[in-house]
Amino acid sequence: MRKYKIDHKFKLVTIIELYAQWIREGKLAVSSDWNRDLKIKFTVQDPCNIGRKVGTNRIVDDLRFVLKAAIGEENFREMAPNRANNFCCGGGGGALQAGHTDQRRAYGKAKFDQVMETGAQYVIAPCHNCHAQIEDMGSHYGGAYHVVHLWTILCLAMGILDENERSYLGPDLAMVGL
Repeated sequence: MRKYKIDHKFKLVTIIELYAQWIREGKLAVSSDWNRDLKIKFTVQDPCNIGRKVGTNRIVDDLRFVLKAAIGEENFREMAPNRANNFCCGGGGGALQAGHTDQRRAYGKAKFDQVMETGAQYVIAPCHNCHAQIEDMGSHYGGAYHVVHLWTILCLAMGILDENERSYLGPDLAMVGL
């Protein structure tokens, strides 16, 4: 719409921006208290579409705000480089579904190394392709981390993560809050 200068009366926002807004407004009551003693470390994947293509860091900055509110700022491990300069996971643009597994994994090895350098036990991946790719690389290259969706951690931080929604969490989180 910007490209063709089409007038519109709506604003496009991501769910991440809404989570941040709702947390700031007190409408989404998350707490990092569950992780105060556990001290489980998390990192986050900045998906290409929101990390680079948006042209601003506002969404990835909101992503960090939301994550730190849910896990505790002291338990967040930043990848380097990050935000608009973060490495692609190698699974986007159809690569995950294209059937070129060896090439996809080779391309994504830089992301795997980046994740491992953080020492985080969990990688938050807001994008489904990133989630599947980073999980696959962890399995393939022997990474000792779990990949989870942002919503799962938010639910854990609100005390509403159901027992049947924990199957892909590690044993350190599987029983938290039950």
